[in-house]
Amino acid sequence: MVNEYVAQLIQVLFVLGFSPLLKGIMDRYKARLAGRYGPPIWQPYRDLRKWMHKETIRTTQSSWVSEWAPIFYFIAPIIVAMLIPVLTTFPLPFAWMGDMLAGGMILGGGGIALLFAAIDSGSVYPVLGVSRIRLIATFTEPLALLLVFIAAQAAGATIPFVVNQTLGSPPWVFSPAHILVIVGWFLFLIAESGHIPVDNPSTAQELSMIDPGRTFESSGLDLMLYEWGGWMKFTVLTIILMNVLVSPFGLARSLALSSLILAVLWVMVKLIFAAGVLITIEVSFAKLRLIRNVDFITAAIVLAIIGAVTAAWSLV
Repeated sequence: MVNEYVAQLIQVLFVLGFSPLLKGIMDRYKARLAGRYGPPIWQPYRDLRKWMHKETIRTTQSSWVSEWAPIFYFIAPIIVAMLIPVLTTFPLPFAWMGDMLAGGMILGGGGIALLFAAIDSGSVYPVLGVSRIRLIATFTEPLALLLVFIAAQAAGATIPFVVNQTLGSPPWVFSPAHILVIVGWFLFLIAESGHIPVDNPSTAQELSMIDPGRTFESSGLDLMLYEWGGWMKFTVLTIILMNVLVSPFGLARSLALSSLILAVLWVMVKLIFAAGVLITIEVSFAKLRLIRNVDFITAAIVLAIIGAVTAAWSLV
């Protein structure tokens, strides 16, 4: 049997270590869908090592905000990984530090730190990316709150370990409300990770960048923390989708080492599957105008509202 604190550490190390590999798999799959060979799936690890050994350069106008923002952005998804069922169906020691609302606030705080650092750089391109991100966040943040409230309404609690057990059992398992919550969170994940068919997260054109624009002036260790933190944030949001909202299937039910190893393999499969669906959808659509972001997220909000009404009706 593994100690609870050791299991907590394994859970954090899984998010730390697997998020670059998930990014590499997504990039390789996306390139293959586009008819290219693509980079090796290990390329993100090489990029992290490269950025770690490069010099960190900041503009002369930057303040202490630019020094601390990369650390806050990097730590935020690690903290959230302690609150959610990454590998186990039962809560680990630090899981009671916060609920789904607290996790959202922590991730949001990391995002705000990144936005402040982009503005603090004094460059026009990060500010341009920030303005576009805030346009999208005007709709994604209410969407995330709405989805959390629907899940809390169904489970009677906001603790992720309670929510996943409730949604995975009758009468909620794959009910209309359950399906709408899953679809709504998946659309939120697409928008939050910069994979809306409007955006191209791998672009290098300054005037068309959205998500990469925030780190346009970053280098060295700062860039490594931003990129790694972003990969972990995507991994954590996908874990919430697959382990909390879809099904706790594959998670360990005990602290036996064999159960934890099997859970690691199952969660990897679930994350790769979700990422593959996301990339397939992104590549299947032609790039649209920036303003169409609002239409995409509005449709997700409408689905979430229908899910809320359906969930309330089911409780009557």
